[in-house]
Amino acid sequence: MTKALALLALLVAGPALAWEEPARGTDLRADLMDAIRPMAEWNLGAPVEFVVHQLRAQGDVAFASVIAQRPGGGTIDILSTPIVQRGELDPEIADGATIQALYQRSGRMWVPVHFAIGATDVWYSWDAFCPVWGPVLTEFCDNK
Repeated sequence: MTKALALLALLVAGPALAWEEPARGTDLRADLMDAIRPMAEWNLGAPVEFVVHQLRAQGDVAFASVIAQRPGGGTIDILSTPIVQRGELDPEIADGATIQALYQRSGRMWVPVHFAIGATDVWYSWDAFCPVWGPVLTEFCDNK
């Protein structure tokens, strides 16, 4: 194969390697939401549902940025949540019930390896995450 054909093959294959946003109603989207639900309910109280702001998956990694709420759209009173009651979150500096998570697939199951509730910074932009989660954090990892 000539260099020109090899380059063309890489350019054509490139977009196929981009992350996907799992659509509503898909098993992948449900699996990702179900994977963070126990952590969300432990920290925010049960039951919760999620409003998805960003959801990305590529291969065996994924990223989510969501807001937890009560079923039907009810707001979570952050002051009465278990995470605040345990003293693990300062509600004065937290961004409410926002959650970001970095997942890895383990067999048939998604695992939220890193997550934050109420983060006010872009913690997932850390260079150390790029070797694993670069495919779903492209705006932070493409040139690293």
